[in-house]
Parts: sequence; structure tokens; C-alpha cells
Amino acid sequence: MTERFDLPAGRLETRFSDKAPALSESEARREAARCLYCFDAPCIRSCPTSIDIPTFIRKIATGNLRGSARTILSANLLGASCARVCPVEVLCEGSCVYHDDGQPPIAIGRLQRHAMDHGGGPELLPRLNAARPGSIGLVGGGPASLACAGQLALLGHRPVIYEKRALPGGLNTTGVAPYKLPAEDALEEVESILALGVDLETGVEIGRDLTAEEVLARHDAVFLGPGLGPDSRLRVPGEEGPGVLGAVEWIERIKNDASYSLEGITQAVVVGGGNTAIDAARELRGLGVETVYLLYRRSAAEMGAYRHESDEALRGGVVLVEDVVVTEVLREGDALSGVRLAEAQGGRATDVEHGVLPTDLVLLAIGQSKLVELARSFPGVEVDDRGRIVADPATGRTGNPRVFTGGDALNGGKEVVNAAHDGQAAARAIDELIRDGGPRG
Repeated sequence: MTERFDLPAGRLETRFSDKAPALSESEARREAARCLYCFDAPCIRSCPTSIDIPTFIRKIATGNLRGSARTILSANLLGASCARVCPVEVLCEGSCVYHDDGQPPIAIGRLQRHAMDHGGGPELLPRLNAARPGSIGLVGGGPASLACAGQLALLGHRPVIYEKRALPGGLNTTGVAPYKLPAEDALEEVESILALGVDLETGVEIGRDLTAEEVLARHDAVFLGPGLGPDSRLRVPGEEGPGVLGAVEWIERIKNDASYSLEGITQAVVVGGGNTAIDAARELRGLGVETVYLLYRRSAAEMGAYRHESDEALRGGVVLVEDVVVTEVLREGDALSGVRLAEAQGGRATDVEHGVLPTDLVLLAIGQSKLVELARSFPGVEVDDRGRIVADPATGRTGNPRVFTGGDALNGGKEVVNAAHDGQAAARAIDELIRDGGPRG
């Protein structure tokens, strides 16, 4: 029986509507009919998982939604979530040939969602019987591990995912903006992966409940997909205490915690210039916070966020303050009262009076720590000077021939589609290792 995950009612994320609403059948067919079915299609080259985009779109145009979904899933087992969260504006849609004629690109993301919503899930794919089924342990229940485990199950192996949280799915469940992918939809995709024959153990943290040595002893191979660690901190006076949260931690609360409320929050500050900062700022505005400041230490042109996302935030009323840093979090007793700002090096003066900005909430979106100690607990696994696991980028194989990796732990923090690619590539390498009777013990 497929495992079901239930979320409490009344979560703040349920107040958001879709950023890109689902297409009706007639809308999908009309849009699909625009596709030129390009030779050497640039949209395929721009997709990290190389989905045959013209083919899946052609199948939508002919009413073959089941075949369309199968085409998507054969390249990307996380096709449902990627349809919602991929930055298509800079990937497949961004390379559409229609741009050359000054016309709107094909709505590839929305068409992919249509196929995945109505065509079926991973159960459509053929299964292979492994000559020597292997037992594989996967650390972390996020996109990379899910893609790896699903591919391994299809190849005839027995994967088990160890997830420290109560809910699997990684950032798809806890960290993606709710106007892109609600947590309940992320969990539906998890359920479809588990239904392939993937086991899941939640509430199990490696290093606390199981050692790396115990995991290696249980399994023929191990995949490390733990993602990233906690939000980074500013390390300034007054930071520790109520009212200051990591942005990823805060997004998890609005997505998963029905008890969390923004009552009394009328002004908020988000520190950072990446996509997480933009998401948090847009969510604050969407939840009714009257004034939201986005503080960035450089100019707007140097922000790491996608331009189309930052433009949406500014149109939605987010106030950008450039070239500033927070030097102190101000409090009245324990209560948060504001932040003190200073010019960043080489920056220009701020228009904030006396350099103090009153606020009821501070969200920190300045990066996440790397899970270095977890990685190093596995013999032979090394990390580089940026905290990323060192591995063959084509296979995910680490310095330990039985340990593989992918996703944010390998690339330092990219997209869900990159994690899907990494997980499936590692699954194929693990399958080859086990079929060849590779190292054990």
C-alpha cells in the first residue's frame, strides 16, 4: 500500500494561488500546436535532464497525455515538480526559437505540468529485473535521493531512504515558494516514487541514530543526498533571540506548520540577494505584511537572484535597499525592534534615517551551511574548500567506491532539475557497480 503523508489544515502557504495556473485541455492543445518540433531543439540542450521536449509537446497536441508523461519521466522522474519549480525562463523556454522572431516562447513548463497532472506517474515506466538485486541506502529524502531511489527501483534494486525529518521531499516539501509548488503536491510526487518499491525511514539521522559505518554495513552502496545545512548567520550583536530566523527555516514554517502566524508583523526585513531572499520577500508581501525591505550588500545588478524573479518582487511592493550591511540587530529587552545599517564597502549612503530600520521580523537569506561532518564520516569521502563533496560529476562516485552523491551536497546549491539529473546518473553507476559484483565491505 502506498504511504500517504498528511499536512495540517490552516497552513499559511494555502493562502497562495498558483504563479502559473494549470492549463485547460483546450489551452494545452492550442499551445502545443505552436511547437515547431525543431531539429536539434535548443530547448532539449537547455534542460539538465535532456527531456525530449518537442516529442512530449507533440503528444499533447495529439491527445496522447499518457505517452507525453512517459516521455518526460523517461528522462526525469521528478518531472511533476520540475514542471512547477524549474526556472524555465532561463532554461528551456529561455532558449526557444520563438525568441528570435520576437514572439512569446512555448509555455514548456505549463505544458509539462499538464502532461504530468493528467498523463500518469512513474508507474508508466518499464521495470528491469536486476541479475543481482542490490541493497542501497540513501541519506536524505530530497530530490536527488528520490530520483536516485526511483531509478534504482526501476532497475530492480532495493533502495531505502533515511530522512531525518518527519516528512520527505527535501526543499520541495519544506523550502520551495508555495506559489510555485505547495507541500502537498510535493508529497504526492514522493508517494509516486515510493510506490515503485522504495522504502522510507523517517526520523532517522545519520550520525545520531545510525553511524556511517552501520549504513555501509547494511548496504551494497550508499548515496549521499543530504542537501544543505542550516541557514547561515550574520554574526552581529543582537542576532540571537526572537524575531530573527533563517529564510529557509521560515519558509518551512509557513509551508508545514499550521501553528505559525504572522500576527503583529507589519514590517519585515529580508537580508540577501539570491533566489531564496526574493522568494521570502514575495511571500511576506503575499501574506499581507505591509512593508518588506530587501537589504543587499551590493547593487541590484549584482544580485544572484534570477532577474525575472527580482523584477516580480519589486513590482509586488518589495523595497530594495542596495549597498548596505546589517551591523547590529536592535532589541528592547528580548523583543526585536530594528536593525542598524552601514554602507557596504564601496557602497553609497542609505536613505534610512540614522542608519536604523525598524522591523518586526528579520529573515536571513545569506546562504546555507554545508554538511561537511556528515560527508566526512563516510570513509574515503572528501569535501572541497567550499564544503562540497568531491565526486565524479558524471557518476557521483566519491573517493569511496561504494559511496555516491548528488544534488546540493555535490553542486553547492542548484535547481531541482540538477538534483534529478545527479540522482539518476548515480543510480545508473550504482546499478553497474552491483551488476559487476563491485566492492562490498
